[in-house]
Amino acid sequence: MALEPIQQDYLDFLTQIKTRIRQRQYQALRAVNTELVMLYWELGEAIERKQQEQGWGKSVVKNLARDLQSEFPGRNGFSAQNLWLMRQFFKEYRDKEKLQPLVRELSWAKNLVIMSRCKDNLEREFYLRATARFGWTKSVLQHQIDNKSYEKYLLNQTNFDSTVPDAIKAQAALAIKDHYTFDFLELADEHSERELENALVQNLRDFMAELGGAFSFIGNQYRLEVDGREYFIDLLLFHRRLRCLVAIELKIGEFKPEHKGKMEFYLEALDSQERLPEENPSIGIIICRSKHKTTVEYALRNAVRPLGVATYSVVAQLPEGYRADLPSPEQIAARLQGWVVESAEE
Repeated sequence: MALEPIQQDYLDFLTQIKTRIRQRQYQALRAVNTELVMLYWELGEAIERKQQEQGWGKSVVKNLARDLQSEFPGRNGFSAQNLWLMRQFFKEYRDKEKLQPLVRELSWAKNLVIMSRCKDNLEREFYLRATARFGWTKSVLQHQIDNKSYEKYLLNQTNFDSTVPDAIKAQAALAIKDHYTFDFLELADEHSERELENALVQNLRDFMAELGGAFSFIGNQYRLEVDGREYFIDLLLFHRRLRCLVAIELKIGEFKPEHKGKMEFYLEALDSQERLPEENPSIGIIICRSKHKTTVEYALRNAVRPLGVATYSVVAQLPEGYRADLPSPEQIAARLQGWVVESAEE
């Protein structure tokens, strides 16, 4: 039954008000968080200065924690351990002008995770920017660090810089990994592509978690018809944040240049037959057992469709010697700087 115009108008108005309230609540929470982080920064700076000027030691900080907790009961943020962490926080970032605005965007708990687990300034910048931009919770942030998302992001071989809309370019780069670990599969070392596909479908929850959590499963052996002939995509997904279809082709051998042509054909058909008007262009991921970096670079260089080439293993490890393939610090800084430009344009 259709709603009366006045009822529909009220429901639309209510939705607008709810959205506005949530936005203001989020903005208020961010403001409180920023003030708290800056308070902890100032306390850490004051403690460091007293240490340098008067040689404060553990006993003085312990007394300070006791007196602050007595004055502000219920505030566990003033424990002796946390006061020392405030001092460390100030010391770690006092000479890092580029990172100082970024730490204010995150909660104290998330800052502690990044400060304690990431020692490289570029790695810290990556997780600071990604956590703020994509709204990672503390547990998601910890998982991303455990999963070596920084290294995988830097190793990614895609052509997204030239084929993906600017508004989703950075998120697309994070959504596609260079290497996938399917350690939840009970596969023999020698297996067929269909066995790999069936195992991934049968372990769908773990497979989606390894992909990154923002994917929805549409189907396997997804049928396309072109000129009366049938073609089948191994796996078809939808990325909810990128708002696009994602086609996955599984290869149990090494990457070959002809794999790119087949995937571009699938993406052309998907965009012509399946993509909705409000969705972004479809993305293709070719997941192989192995690949040669230069071969992939040549294959993707003139590709006009968004493509990524990744590898997989069934054990929990990155490929041997992956650190030798990481970009230089200058190249890493340039890639992260690209996020700043995109954020300003959003």
